[in-house]
Amino acid sequence: MKIHFFKYQATGNDFVVINGDEQSFSPTPEILKQICDRRFGVGADGVIILKRHKDFDFEVLYYNPDGSESLCGNGTRAAIRFAQSLGLIKGESTHFLAFDGPHDAHILSDGDIRLQMNSVSEIKQFDEGVFMNTGSPHLVRFVPDLDATDVMGVGRQLRYETPVEGGTNVNFVEMKEPGKIRVRTYERGVENETLSCGTGVTACALATSLKNGMHNMEIITKGGKLRVDFINSPEKGFDQVHLTGPAERVFEGNYFLKG
Repeated sequence: MKIHFFKYQATGNDFVVINGDEQSFSPTPEILKQICDRRFGVGADGVIILKRHKDFDFEVLYYNPDGSESLCGNGTRAAIRFAQSLGLIKGESTHFLAFDGPHDAHILSDGDIRLQMNSVSEIKQFDEGVFMNTGSPHLVRFVPDLDATDVMGVGRQLRYETPVEGGTNVNFVEMKEPGKIRVRTYERGVENETLSCGTGVTACALATSLKNGMHNMEIITKGGKLRVDFINSPEKGFDQVHLTGPAERVFEGNYFLKG
């Protein structure tokens, strides 16, 4: 079976994007793993299927390589850029459906995409770190030296040992100066460190705010820079949360499923 795909990246987080209105296939774990394999497949951190929706501009379906679904902040920005290329977005703003419900986004004059995330009101403190769900579950651990941190080893351990049903993504944060942090993330589903994670840096910014009170932060990842801004209110918790960053098409092609 031939699949026509587009490859996108958003601060180094890379995705295979498929127009679900033109072709359909069953995204089984076996097929997703095959597509995402960096040696025998296309190579990606996840697969996105974009479809038209009668009540929204479009719908984003995001799959990790293991078949699990979630919101992906970087992947969603990539999907928005793809939807823009298909003419599904009129003007600079869009209203669409994702894994965790409706979202809004705005395409800025410099080309970056400002994505509205859902509010976060429930935050848990574990011995392992701060936990919250920003569309995908994230544990945040603060470290003094990010470069010396064993992201793979500790991340893999905490991904399973943190008392969260289904496991969690694990983020390591080094606080730089006020309003700036560095982040590295071990992503569940990918089961590896990725160059960037949108929902992860969002969780890291919110967790950092609990320490320094800042409401607007620049986040430096291996794949580039992102920005998160929000309001912290006693009634709603973290509200009006936005993730801002780039997303671009890398190439397109055809992939022939094996078997």
